[in-house]
Amino acid sequence: MHGNFERTKKNLRFALAEAKQGIRAIAAAAEPIRRRIRVLYEKSPLKGSKLAAVGLVVLALLWIGSGILLPHHQAPAQNVAQEAAQKFRVAVLDTRLEDYQPRLLLSGRTEADKKVSIVARTQAIVSELRVKRGDRVKAGDVLAILTDDGRNAQLKQARALVQQRKAEFEARTKLIEQGNLPKLDANSIASQLRAAEAALAQAEAEAERIRIVAPWDGVVNQVSAEQGQFLMLMPSMGAGATGANEIAQMISLDPIVVIVEVSEKRLGGVRVGEPAELRLVTGDVVKGKVRYISKSAAATTRTYRVDIEAANPDNKIPDGITTEVAILLAHVQATKVPRSALVFSAQGKLGVRAVTAENKVIFVPIELVDDQQQFMWVKGIEDGTRVIVQGQDFVREKQIVDVAPADLQNAQR
Repeated sequence: MHGNFERTKKNLRFALAEAKQGIRAIAAAAEPIRRRIRVLYEKSPLKGSKLAAVGLVVLALLWIGSGILLPHHQAPAQNVAQEAAQKFRVAVLDTRLEDYQPRLLLSGRTEADKKVSIVARTQAIVSELRVKRGDRVKAGDVLAILTDDGRNAQLKQARALVQQRKAEFEARTKLIEQGNLPKLDANSIASQLRAAEAALAQAEAEAERIRIVAPWDGVVNQVSAEQGQFLMLMPSMGAGATGANEIAQMISLDPIVVIVEVSEKRLGGVRVGEPAELRLVTGDVVKGKVRYISKSAAATTRTYRVDIEAANPDNKIPDGITTEVAILLAHVQATKVPRSALVFSAQGKLGVRAVTAENKVIFVPIELVDDQQQFMWVKGIEDGTRVIVQGQDFVREKQIVDVAPADLQNAQR
């Protein structure tokens, strides 16, 4: 770039010298005319401004004719030689193809791995509430206990009936084997025993329903019932319905899940199991991996849901927090160039300007792979291409230029 500046100064000095020489030649050619006008002025009745105006017109005509009478253009061969000696200098960077793993940057939100409403499966009164909002519980921990309402008595009765049916079954089976009872009675006594056993199982299940337990490890996010509250099953709602019979809500935050939406153009580079980096709005950075990719696009946005999971053993990451996700995509062959080297062609295509072995400027279209703070990773540049990183905006295609190695620090600006 310093060479270009020196050549510009030299050209300016040469132009000024030519202008001075032309002015001197015109002045010398006009001297006899000036003297003649002075003589006429002294003898002429025209005085003052009128004669001055006539003189200015004559001088203007002489100036216009000086270009024809006194030509000072250089010879064409000299112009070509001078132009060749004053090639525009550019700085180039030797590029190399590298194996690069691009990152897909997306914005998403955290979501609990599991959410569930804990409900009562029978009508009863809450006699004991053992948890409060925010408690961490393990699978099988008792959350609440309902009133018995005679369920244990029904269980004891069912057990006694089973024992009675078993004794009758054994006694009658022996009598049948001895021929004292008809063989048709065997089916009857077996059916009675199976009915008693079924009643016992139902009584045990009903007695177990008064103990409300956690289905898995998690956090009690909300407690909906109070001690002494009557939980009722609505006939139209069924035993699994929430509302009048809800006791609490639980969520599982380990692992935590981050939900992002990926466009159909970038979906092909995302794979299940690929690593990802999660940057929370709090500033914390967590490692994760892709665990799910939707096979159906959203009807409104035409994007695909992608789930990334990350370990959260201390439940430090809450549900619903904004997160920036960087998904590592498949490896590609790409070239790293400074951001400032990118230009647009006359047709509006994005690319870079490079020089050939003969130092001729060419335009190379590119495809963006990844965007970093100072560099861009692109595809479309062959290995070993000399990319112009300084002066690319002042040259055109097929122009012969003077080439110099680039200063990498200045090229990043």
